[in-house]
Amino acid sequence: MNALTARKAPPRTGTGRSSCHHGEILQGAFLDERGRGCRGLVTLPLPGPRSRAVFVPEPGTSPDAITTTPNGRDKARRAATLTCELCGNITARAPCGGRLSLSSEIPDGLGMGSSSADVLAAIRAVVDAYGTHLSAETVSGIAVSAEHACDPLMFGDRPLLFAQRQGRVLEELGARLPPALVVGCLTEGATGVDTLELGAHPVREADVRTGERLRALLRRAVARSDTALLGRVSTESARNNQRVLDKTQLDSLLDIAERVGAVGLQVAHSGNVAGLIFDPASPGAGARIRACLLELARNDIPSTRVFSTRPRSRNGDGDHGRTHRGRDRTPRPDPPRKGARMPSV
Repeated sequence: MNALTARKAPPRTGTGRSSCHHGEILQGAFLDERGRGCRGLVTLPLPGPRSRAVFVPEPGTSPDAITTTPNGRDKARRAATLTCELCGNITARAPCGGRLSLSSEIPDGLGMGSSSADVLAAIRAVVDAYGTHLSAETVSGIAVSAEHACDPLMFGDRPLLFAQRQGRVLEELGARLPPALVVGCLTEGATGVDTLELGAHPVREADVRTGERLRALLRRAVARSDTALLGRVSTESARNNQRVLDKTQLDSLLDIAERVGAVGLQVAHSGNVAGLIFDPASPGAGARIRACLLELARNDIPSTRVFSTRPRSRNGDGDHGRTHRGRDRTPRPDPPRKGARMPSV
């Protein structure tokens, strides 16, 4: 097929999906490869909740003529527009607009990457429609352009130190996180904080020193599969994040963690989701988790789910392109998200 014929061939309906995360293991300020301070994070993957997208091209329209269902998903729409333009150039097909339908199981406002998941699902749906492929690095660049900061969902479940405002990996810490069981919960119901607002806090030298020390410890925890050290890093990071986003129930969670024998605590840097971390290899791990659930209930802290850093099935989402075809069901449009809710255990 020559370029002229290919340009006349319209893209087909595409589907995409994305998983989410459960806040962060590590967040703060770090050094990039040039020795400059920048903000970064290491997310905690969460198996289960997903965002799904379907893109129906409308040949002959402009790439910026994309409508979304539900309305108001402007970040996903911008990402789809940018992806249409790029994929049109790559495939020599005329880029066009279309209809983007989104459906999500991810609660909004908890710091679980709901908007990043919508953006990533939209990008993947457009890439699938054009029948091409984009690297994870290219996808993260589009995501940052669309929402100014993004989570590293496009890189799968590998533990990465990721500069969320630059859309790039600062360090690959290893193949996977140490084995851990996490009891998820919600803090006092505070509304989620726009990640961009967190940038008002300057990157101080003291923050970078702390970040680099915790980065080295987390690197060691991953290399040694050390769950206790993972919990230590995450707990200190959660304490440090109080300067950025104060959680009034953090002390209560730390007290519960000590009483029930958790190895640590993790929080979302821009939301109210949190988790108590347990070593699955420690004696009586099941009893500790049951005690944790009771203590959370006694302190009026809603528990949400218990999950593992080593899920039995793969939590990744495959390639950024054709691999989704035939494996996603078409999502039905859902209403605009109305606050942050998550079912209790």
